[in-house]
Formats: sequence, C-alpha cells, structure tokens
Amino acid sequence: MEIIKSPNALKDALKAAQGSVGFVPTMGALHIGHKTLIQAAREANDIVVVSIFVNPTQFLPGEDLDAYPRRKEADEKICALAGVDFLFYPDVSDMYGEDEVSLIAPDVRGYILEGTSRPGHFSGVLTVVNKLLNIVRPDRAYFGRKDAQQLMLIREMVKNLFMDVEIVPCHTVRDSDGLALSSRNAYLSADERSEALKISRALTKASHLVGKGVLDCDRLYVEMLAVLEPLEVEHVAIVNRAFMPIDTVEVGNTIILVEAVVGTTRLLDNVWI
Repeated sequence: MEIIKSPNALKDALKAAQGSVGFVPTMGALHIGHKTLIQAAREANDIVVVSIFVNPTQFLPGEDLDAYPRRKEADEKICALAGVDFLFYPDVSDMYGEDEVSLIAPDVRGYILEGTSRPGHFSGVLTVVNKLLNIVRPDRAYFGRKDAQQLMLIREMVKNLFMDVEIVPCHTVRDSDGLALSSRNAYLSADERSEALKISRALTKASHLVGKGVLDCDRLYVEMLAVLEPLEVEHVAIVNRAFMPIDTVEVGNTIILVEAVVGTTRLLDNVWI
C-alpha cells in the first residue's frame, strides 16, 4: 500500500496504474462499515483507493471538527490489511485554497431533514466529494446507505454535472446490538449507547408494521416516536428514494429515516423498504 498526501502525486500514480479504480472516501476512524465498503471495491476493481480527510467545510460552527476521532495508525493498518492500493491522506491546505469555487446543495433537498438541523452541511459534503472524485477519477465510488440523504445528493451531483463515475451504495452495517456503526459512536457513554438503541428499535418497529401491511405514514410516525421517547429527535421522516415526502409507504421505493441527539452526539439511521 502506498500512502500519498499530494493530490497531483495521486493523480500521477493512478495514471501509471493499470485497470479499473474503486474509490472509498472516508473521514477516518475506520470501522467494520468502512471495511465493507473497501471489500466491495476490492472485489469489483483492479485498484482500490481510500481517502481519509476530515473535511472542515461540512462542519458547522460549534460542531465537533476538532474533536472528531482521528486514528491514523489504526486506519493505515486496516487499509493495508484490506488490500488498499493507495491511501490518500491530504492536509486541508492540499484540498482548499483562498476564495474557492464551491458547490451549493439543492435549495430543497439539501435543506430538509439533516439539512434543516445542519444548514450548509451538504454544500460542504458535495464540494469535497466533487474534489475527491476529480482527483481520483474512479470507475466506481462506494458510499454507505446509512447516510442516505448524503448518498442521494451525491448521486444527484454526479448526474447533474455529467460525471463519469458509478456511485455504488452499500448496506448499513450494524453492531450485534443493532446500533448502526458510526465513527461518532465513540462519543457515547455506556448509558448513552443503551439509549441510542431506541433508534434502531424504532426503525425495526416500523419495518415490522410495514410487513404486517401498515402503510400509513402517520401511523408509523406515532409508533416510532413512542419507541424513541425520551430522545431528542431531530426528525422522523418517510420519503421515497428521490427524497420526496409520501403519505403511504411505497414498498420498494421508500426510506424511513431517524436523526436524534443522544447526549451531545447526533446519530443518523434509516431503513430502506
């Protein structure tokens, strides 16, 4: 595995390499969910690139940019063992200059749900993903379904900007207790982690109800909110896969999402129906 910091150096290395390129962009603090993305990239491509970059433009003032978990040595070991060919590890100065051109998230779908509680967040996400895709120029890029709104917006960006890359969504990976894996889970105390399990339980409850034929979204909202008590719920939403609100679950075209704050930690989870 070769570790590269410079965007131009990575571009040169990939020009010299032969074969298809799979790309997994991350912010580090890698866990089994990231390993699943890397494995999917490894199985479908000749060359695998992983980036680790804690992107400042997607953090709002007062958020956890400085405290975001960073585990450089562990991350490098995970990547090496997973068969990564190139680990891209840029500094902020490698990725951003002054008076930059930036992307703006869509006026509607970039400012609903998570975009309501974090206005401007998705503009930062799209800007950095656009930069990374332009550096790596992969055939395929791999993203987790857990960040469903992010995944949808990245797909829209690729479509709108006529970018020649396949965005590959991968299933959410959960711990044995059902909690969706996230680097931010490290912030949770034992009691907070126990409370956080209400998120996956609420989604499981909704899935079971849909399986029994309950398709009315208002009924599902009520049932989920009862399970989530007394968490600080930012949103419970039921949308189609274009992220448009719906009144009735459309099996095969629906995502049920939860965003909640546990202690001081914001957690996201969802289920695709």
